[in-house]
Amino acid sequence: MLNLFPPKIKPILNEKSFLAFLLSSKTRAFSSPPSSSSLYLSNLIAGILNSKNPRQALKLFNSASRTINPLKTLKLHSAVIYCLTEAKLYVKARCLIKDLIETLLQNRKPHKVCSSIFNAFNQFESGGSNINVFGVLIIALCEKGLVDEAYWVYQKIRRLPATQACNAILDGFLKAGRVEFMWEVYGRMVSNGMLPTDVSYGILIDACCDLGDNARANVLFDEMVEKGLKPTVVIYTTLIRGLCEEGRMLEGGNYLRRMQEVGVVPNVYTYNTLMDGYAKKASVEKVLQLYREMLDHDALPNVVTYCILIHLFCRIGEIVAVRSYFVHMVKLSVVPNVYIYNCLMNGFNSDGNLSAALDMFYEMEKFSISPDVFTYGTLIKGYCNIGRLEDAEHLLRKMNDTGVYVNLVVYNTLIDGLCKEGSVERGLELCSQMLEKGVQPDIVTFCTLINGYCKVGKMEAAMGLYNEMAIKGYQPDVVAYTSLIDGHFKNGNLSAALQLHKEMIKAGVTPNAYTASCLIDGLCKNGRINDAVKIFLENRAGFTGTELELSTSSFSGRCSPLHIMYSALINGLCRDGRIFKASKFFAEMRSSGLYPDVSNYAVILQGHLDVKHMFAVMMLQADILKMGTFPNSFMYKVLNRGYQEFGDFASALKIRDDLLNSGLEDSSLCFKESFELCKQ
Repeated sequence: MLNLFPPKIKPILNEKSFLAFLLSSKTRAFSSPPSSSSLYLSNLIAGILNSKNPRQALKLFNSASRTINPLKTLKLHSAVIYCLTEAKLYVKARCLIKDLIETLLQNRKPHKVCSSIFNAFNQFESGGSNINVFGVLIIALCEKGLVDEAYWVYQKIRRLPATQACNAILDGFLKAGRVEFMWEVYGRMVSNGMLPTDVSYGILIDACCDLGDNARANVLFDEMVEKGLKPTVVIYTTLIRGLCEEGRMLEGGNYLRRMQEVGVVPNVYTYNTLMDGYAKKASVEKVLQLYREMLDHDALPNVVTYCILIHLFCRIGEIVAVRSYFVHMVKLSVVPNVYIYNCLMNGFNSDGNLSAALDMFYEMEKFSISPDVFTYGTLIKGYCNIGRLEDAEHLLRKMNDTGVYVNLVVYNTLIDGLCKEGSVERGLELCSQMLEKGVQPDIVTFCTLINGYCKVGKMEAAMGLYNEMAIKGYQPDVVAYTSLIDGHFKNGNLSAALQLHKEMIKAGVTPNAYTASCLIDGLCKNGRINDAVKIFLENRAGFTGTELELSTSSFSGRCSPLHIMYSALINGLCRDGRIFKASKFFAEMRSSGLYPDVSNYAVILQGHLDVKHMFAVMMLQADILKMGTFPNSFMYKVLNRGYQEFGDFASALKIRDDLLNSGLEDSSLCFKESFELCKQ
C-alpha cells in the first residue's frame, strides 16, 4: 500500500510519532497557505491507508473528523472505508458510507453524491479489493433507497461485484416495483459464471409471485434445488403465498408437506399464509386443522393468526366461536390490535348485537387502542340499522373532533340511514358537509338520496338529482332507475315511469328482479294487466340465481321481488275478472316455493267466490289451514259472505265462530251481519 505515495512521505508513516506530527502540521495549516492544509490532509490519508490495522485507521479518522468538515474530506472518508474493506470489515465500512451519504445529501442531489463518492473511491485502485469497495457502496446505496444510483455504480464498474451487492440491487428493484431490471442483473450474473445464492433466488421468486407468475417461480425453485441450494422457509412461504393468492390451495398445501419432508420447519408466517387462503374460501375445517397443527409444532400464533380466525368466524356468523378465539388469544398474551376489534365489532353488529360491539369499543379506549375510520364506520352502521341516528351523528362529530378521517363509505352509511328514516333533507345537508371536507359524492351517494326522495314522494327533487348525476358524468345504476320508476308509479305518473324504463334500457342498464317487480306492480295498479303479464313472462327466465334464491327463501320471500310480481298479477287479474289466469299464477307461485300471504289468499278467495267456485274456495280454505296462515278479518268476511250467499249457513256460522275466537277487531260487526243473514 505504501507504493501509492511519494518516497518523501514514507519515513513519516513509519515513525511512532505520526499522530503528533499530524497534529503539529494541522496547527501549522491554520496559519499557513492552503498548500500546508493540503499537506496535512495528504499526510492524514497516507497514515490511514498505511495503518497497521483497521483499528488504528479508525482512530486517526475519528480524531481528524471531529474538526474537519466532512463535506470537504471525501478522500479522508474514502481512505478509511477502503482500509476497512481491505480488512473485510464490510459492515463498518457500509455504516460509514451511509453516514457519508446522509451528510452529502444535505446540499447535493443523489446522483451527484453517488458520482462524488464513486470518483473518490476510484482513486484507490489496488488489485481486487477495489471491487469490494464498490460492492459495499452498492449495498449502502440500496439500503438508503437509492437503487438508481446503485445501478449506475453497478454499470460503471468493469467487473461484477460480490453476490451480496448483486442481491442488494435485485432487492432494491423488487421493492421499487421495477422487475424488468432485475432480470437484466440476474442474466449478467449467470452469463459471467456467478452462482446465485438462495437469497438471489428468494428475491426472484418473490418478484414472480408478486406478478402472479407462479409458473416461473416454480421453475426458479426447481433450478435452485438442481444447483444444490436449499430453499429456506421464506422461499417456501413465498411460493405458498403466490399459490394461495390464485386460490390453488391444494398445491399450496403440497409445498407445506414438501418442506416438512426435507426438514424445513414452517413458521407462523407459513401457517398464516395457508390459513388466510383457506379462510378466503370459507374452508373452516382446513383453517382449524392448520391452526391445531401450528400449535402442535410450537409455532406460536400471532395477532395475524387470530385476525384470520376471528374474521372468518365473523363472516360465517359463528359469534360464539369468535368470542372463544378472542379469549384464547388473550390467554396466550397476544395483544389485540385495532383490526381484531374491528372484526369483532363488525361480527357483533351483523348479529344484531350492537351493545356487544359498543363494549368492544369501550374496551379499545380502556387499553388506549385508537379507533380508526373502520371502527367508527361499523358503529355508525349499527346505530343506523336500529334507527338511532342521533347516536350515529354523535360518532361522526367525534371522528371530526379526534382527527379521524371520515371517508365516503361512512358518509354514505349515515346518509342512507337518514334517508331510510325519511330525513332526506338532513341527508342532503350531510352531503354538503362532506363536500366542504373535500370528500366527493359518488354514484352510491346520489342513488341513496334519489331513493330517499322517492320514498317520501318528492319526485321533483329526485329527478333533480338524477339530472345532476348526468351533468357530473355519473351513469345512474339499476338502483337509481328502479327507485325513480317505483316513485313515479306510486305518484300516479305512469308515463314518466315508463319513459325512465326506456331510458334505462337505452343506457345499457339491465333491469333486475326489483325493477321488474316495480313495473309489474305499477302496470297492474294502472289497469295495464296484459303489459304486466308480458313483462313478467319476458323477464322471469332472466332473473339471476341470487334473486330467485331470495324470492323463494321461506318467509323472507314474502317481501321478495318475485313475490311482489305474483301478488300484483294475481290481484290485477282478479280485479279484471280473469280468475282462471289468476289461479294459474297462484299455482305457479306455490310451486316455485313461495309462501302466499293472507292478502294473496283473500284476493284469490274473493275471485273464486265472485264466480261461485265453491269447491275452489273450500280447497283454498284447507290450504290456508295447512300452511298455518292466520286469516285476517277481511278474509273471514269474504268466506262468511260467500258461504251465506251459497246457502251453506253451517259453514258461515263456523267462520263466524272462528272470527269471534280470533279476537280480531270488528268481529262483532261481522257477527251481526252473519246473524241477520242466518235469520233470513
